[in-house]
Amino acid sequence: MHTILEELEHRRNQARQGGGEKRIATQHAKGKLTARERIALLLDEGSFEEFDMFVEHRAVEFGMDKTRIPGDGVVTGWGTVNGRVVYVFSKDFTVFGGSLSGAHAKKILKVMDQAQKLGAPVIGLYDAGGARIQEGVESLAGYADIFLQNVMASGVIPQISVIMGPCAGGDVYSPAMTDFIFMVKDTSYMFVTGPDVVKTVTNEVVTAEELGGARVHATKSGVADGAFENDLEALTQVRRLVDFLPLSNREKPPHRESYDDAEREERSLDTLVPSNPNKPYDMKELILKVVDEGDFFEIAPDYAKNIVIGFGRMDGDTVGFVANQPLSLAGVLDIDSSRKAARFVRFCDAFEIPIVTFVDVPGFMPGTRQEYGGLIKHGAKLLFAYAEATVPKITVITRKAYGGAYDVMSSKHLRGDFNYAWPTAEIAVMGAKGAVEIIFRADASDPQKLAEREAEYKQRFANPFVAAQLGYIDDVIMPHGTRRRLVRALKSLKTKQLSNPAKKHDNIPL
Repeated sequence: MHTILEELEHRRNQARQGGGEKRIATQHAKGKLTARERIALLLDEGSFEEFDMFVEHRAVEFGMDKTRIPGDGVVTGWGTVNGRVVYVFSKDFTVFGGSLSGAHAKKILKVMDQAQKLGAPVIGLYDAGGARIQEGVESLAGYADIFLQNVMASGVIPQISVIMGPCAGGDVYSPAMTDFIFMVKDTSYMFVTGPDVVKTVTNEVVTAEELGGARVHATKSGVADGAFENDLEALTQVRRLVDFLPLSNREKPPHRESYDDAEREERSLDTLVPSNPNKPYDMKELILKVVDEGDFFEIAPDYAKNIVIGFGRMDGDTVGFVANQPLSLAGVLDIDSSRKAARFVRFCDAFEIPIVTFVDVPGFMPGTRQEYGGLIKHGAKLLFAYAEATVPKITVITRKAYGGAYDVMSSKHLRGDFNYAWPTAEIAVMGAKGAVEIIFRADASDPQKLAEREAEYKQRFANPFVAAQLGYIDDVIMPHGTRRRLVRALKSLKTKQLSNPAKKHDNIPL
């Protein structure tokens, strides 16, 4: 018996070494942690339970039968984050470059399947060289099997991907179908085809960082929802995100005891909106001042900055926030901001997370670039997302809500539950100057008369009371009381029941 136990421990130690000390040292020299070190940081101390430690590939071609390493390039299992169960797989670059084989894929599929049965999030840590070429179509089949599970799990359990090294070819599509993607600056990159292929096909000379680095995807493409400085920061922030989310669509988000007074007033909000209607202000200040303890987890902070999305808590309960950002492009809706917000709204709706929307939007971005890029369809995504959402929806208009953008931003007409406005709100088809120039085109040659018309229009429409008289705004509230009104509204909506017509699925304008 003693000999058997020694053999077990020897095999375990061998598996834990991955590709060996030399390759581990190389990994560290690149500023990257190993697969197991990452799991240890992500999960609560001592909580990791590993699956399939001894699995090896079954390939024999190209001399592969002479090279077998336990684990086969991915570490899988489950553990806890702040005491709540999550499933995890972490690709091990020290073993065959983390490349995917048939056996490797089956390990990932096992944790994904188990997570769906139990109702627990899946977190994937990526650091790999793509498909294992020596296995040919079997590795491609493994990818497709994983893609299918990503689709089946979508809207059922949260799926989070953290890119911590190379992620190319088939490897990129699994993260692309998950709910959130995070990257690590300078050590991670994602692309479908690498720099060498790009040069061959298009004659472009580009580095891996320029083609698919963290900064590119977090600021330009919008593929990544955040870019962190190193492995430690990335994993710490993922732990923080998981704490906001429900484990599955079968339960509510976690309640955390709040030490922030639900009745707290913020007098500084009374002066947040400048008297000059063209002067910007920071909408994040409003969010930070109404959420519990100023704790706000922003998603995609460096992409489409004209809209802000993320999670906070109100009286201990998770809430999704969507807010136009006047500091960037005056908070206008364009292609990128519409896509960004629409996906977030749909995630919140899938997982029963209430949505609070702060509105200061002058309209949709004009111009040929936007129209040629399909602004109509992309803007419709956000409209569609808000309209189909059945979770509690609360809207606060702080300043401008012009034109079709007023409708899109969780208006009463899209089944908004509580729609509030600050006294500074302006709800109209367009700004006073533009409206007057159209309505009173005959007076265009008389600046004084136009100025009078503009003042008259402002007096009539540049306020929230016309909409309030029609019942489109439930109440005009004092800015300093916003937190209290939101908390009370959310509490009253906890028993909300609303369903959409029976259908196989909708057909969102993709």
